[in-house]
Amino acid sequence: MAKKSKAKKSQTKNVWIKRMLVAICAILAGLLVYIGYRVFGPNTKAFGDSKFFYVHTGSTYKDVLDGLEEQEIIRSRTSFDWVARELGYANRVKAGKYKINRGMSNFDIVKLLRAGRQTPVTVTITKLRTKQDLVRKICNNLEADSATFRALLSDQVYLRQFGLDTNTVMCAFIPNSYQFYWNTTAEAAFKKIEKETAAFWTDERKAATRRLNLNTTQVMIIASIVEEETNKNDEKPLIASVYINRFRKGMRLQADPTVKFAIQDFSIRRIREGHIAFQSPYNTYQNAGLPPGPICTPSIKTIEAVLNTPDTDYIYFCAKADFSGYHAFAATYAEHMKNAQAFHAALNARGI
Repeated sequence: MAKKSKAKKSQTKNVWIKRMLVAICAILAGLLVYIGYRVFGPNTKAFGDSKFFYVHTGSTYKDVLDGLEEQEIIRSRTSFDWVARELGYANRVKAGKYKINRGMSNFDIVKLLRAGRQTPVTVTITKLRTKQDLVRKICNNLEADSATFRALLSDQVYLRQFGLDTNTVMCAFIPNSYQFYWNTTAEAAFKKIEKETAAFWTDERKAATRRLNLNTTQVMIIASIVEEETNKNDEKPLIASVYINRFRKGMRLQADPTVKFAIQDFSIRRIREGHIAFQSPYNTYQNAGLPPGPICTPSIKTIEAVLNTPDTDYIYFCAKADFSGYHAFAATYAEHMKNAQAFHAALNARGI
């Protein structure tokens, strides 16, 4: 009987141990599932398919935590903090623009931020008329400081290394799409675009400028005037020929867009005597030759139009009286006056 009792007790003890082991395993498994969920399970709040998160240069780890919470990107700050510290992100904060997809886990978000895998920013430069327009375009899309960028555009000594000055600096910015990282500095943004513009001037394009007895800066200035004169690409080479012919003859260009630029009023629809009298080196009614710099950033099509200017004897043009947007060209003043009178009569008839 004693042996049976002892065996029974031993059996009971084994059962109890097995049950304890099962319970401990269950607890450990549950804990592992919980930890796994916290690490690999979703930790984003309800938003669209994705959300952009910006980490500014100089941000601390606390700034990142606060930003993720305040912008309602993560659900649990505590779990994110634990994962981030375990993965060593707290001491490896990198500035940039990051795309957080809905349903991302703490592990995925931390890996993204720690590796600095930014989403590139595309900045598309179109026709810009002033330096301030350019500053807004760049600095509204990048972290680059607007005051620093503005200072670069006005620094004669800095610009000299690129063969530019404060008047010709806009020649460095050809309308196109440029890719950056969001935290690109003002100087890095300037250098990247200037480098791509320099590459635009291939040997073939440089040869075309020499055939016209011009340099690339002069081509850009003429192209900027043509850009403002018309949006008819098929007519741009002819308009370019007028200004090149006038320039070669030493005549004043008398380009209406330069007057608008000089006055800095681009809403003017009809140039009058008072406008023409405005004193400015950019007013080509007052000054012979080309203006000191471009009056806008001309498109590649317009630059190509100038480079492919045909040989003509035109030195005058004015808008056609049919308001088609095209122009009537003339080689003589008498012929031009007929065209101009027809156009002004049409303007008066419309009360413009």
